Amino acid sequence: MNEVLPADALIFGSAPHPVRCGFDLVIGAGAVFPEVNFTLPAIEINGPNWPAIVAQYEEMAANILKRAVALRTPGLVLEFELLPAMTENPEWGAEITALLHRRLAEAHVKHGLRSALRVTPTDIRERVKPPILRSGPGWENLRRSFELCIDAGADIVSIESIGGKEVHDRALLYGDLRAVVFALGVLAPRDTAWLWGRIACLCAAGGRVVPGGDSACGFANTAMQLANQKMLPEVLAAVVRAMSAVRSLAAFENGAVGPSKDCAYEGPVIKAITGCPISMEGKSATCAHFSPIGNIASAMCDLWSNESVQNVRLLSGNAPEAYAESLIYDCRLMNAAASRGQAAALRDWLVESDEWLSPQAAVLSPAATLRIARAIVDAGGGYAGTLAAGRAAVEILKDARLRLAPKEKSWLARIDTGLCEMPPSEEELLREFPPADAGYDPASYGL
Repeated sequence: MNEVLPADALIFGSAPHPVRCGFDLVIGAGAVFPEVNFTLPAIEINGPNWPAIVAQYEEMAANILKRAVALRTPGLVLEFELLPAMTENPEWGAEITALLHRRLAEAHVKHGLRSALRVTPTDIRERVKPPILRSGPGWENLRRSFELCIDAGADIVSIESIGGKEVHDRALLYGDLRAVVFALGVLAPRDTAWLWGRIACLCAAGGRVVPGGDSACGFANTAMQLANQKMLPEVLAAVVRAMSAVRSLAAFENGAVGPSKDCAYEGPVIKAITGCPISMEGKSATCAHFSPIGNIASAMCDLWSNESVQNVRLLSGNAPEAYAESLIYDCRLMNAAASRGQAAALRDWLVESDEWLSPQAAVLSPAATLRIARAIVDAGGGYAGTLAAGRAAVEILKDARLRLAPKEKSWLARIDTGLCEMPPSEEELLREFPPADAGYDPASYGL
């Protein structure tokens, strides 16, 4: 991974390395497909409630597929994100996986619907403090969840891994840039690499299963939401977004092939470096969260997701079915533009509508993506790549077209200085963060 894609290759629906999976679905081969993510309404997940929970998933799958068939969508992905209890009890997650796989198989046979099932176990290794990542009940249950869900019919597996989050959360709260870099550039890539080496092996043993990708949701999306609530600067959230790409890239360096996870807004950088297809979310994910990047997020997507929606009743029908329709129409527009040779024009409009209205949008344009990707590749990834990505983001945010409030400008200057003052090697930074003081278990990171 020592080159990046040219600018014209960073476009929705097309990736140099398409992924074939599931029921005759090819992702990244010229079309964008909806990825519908759905979850339960408020209900306690336990044994007595389990029959009702299974019935909820049956209903959600049936309604989504009914809408997909009615609207003649050429293909779709269903994502099943296990709730924590479904990973802690691996048989529960596997039962829902089998149910969804069966529904997709029926739709393929009856209607010719091309589809795939992404299954995302919850990273439950953080249940103890500090997290024990490479052994113990958390890891054993997580590993078993992957095994059983793969056996039950998952076509793609992913995770939102949490290695380094125990340091990063506190760093965000205190605006501690050195600790942010330590978490993202030293700890997190080590965990992502270790974890994905094992996930890739489980997928290989399962035969047809695709190791999708990871997400810096617990890092960069946490920063984004805190910035939305004015609890930390937007420029810091934007720089965190850029730096988070390195820890997510480690999944692809250790077996992942895409499509990346929908909540991984670092996906465009991953696509630029690896050529793998990506899933993204934006304006059609308002059911889950608000963001300043509703249009620009779709500029380079290969799957277009709603993030997650509860099975609640709306005027039209249940919410998962309604959001499936929204995603299908979004994808229709992108695919129509591509079929008429206008994909680049639509991409540019999507970018222009958001790019200079938020620091977090400014780092997601194709031009910004290439700058960040090149910086990572030139630096060689890891700690150096994380620093390089942060510095590239700072230079992007200095652009005069971005109207920053005085406080944001002050923070940008502070971040700029802070990155320039970081030690040249991760070994030096490690000495600043002794495990007992920083709150992490060195054995969890091979230290």
